[in-house]
Amino acid sequence: MDELEKIKKKKIDELISRSNIRTKIDVNDNNFNELVIEQSKKIPVVVDFWASWCMPCLMLGPILEKLAEEYKGKFVLAKLNVDEARLTSQKYGVMSIPSVKMFKDGKVVDEFTGAVPEPVVRSWLEKNL
Repeated sequence: MDELEKIKKKKIDELISRSNIRTKIDVNDNNFNELVIEQSKKIPVVVDFWASWCMPCLMLGPILEKLAEEYKGKFVLAKLNVDEARLTSQKYGVMSIPSVKMFKDGKVVDEFTGAVPEPVVRSWLEKNL
């Protein structure tokens, strides 16, 4: 990376860190349309369908949260507890958890199911962002 690219990246990172971009939000049946569908028309939203009793969910969650912080400004991570948001879970065909779906322009553009390692999640994000 040349010097100019380093300076550019540093400036962008500074601007993002000073902004009020929320990297993680909790969503439910009542606010899903506003916080996921509408927001995905401006910035990609990755929805983590999970439950507190699901061990693979508890393994994947911290990976998604770490990457949301690292990629700050490139996507928003929305956490949806399937036990508390049954209508939305059913609407999007969530049969197994963890289930992760990326929304762009109000639609699901890609998804994966199961606890996958960080490099796989990172690759999935790179492919879709």
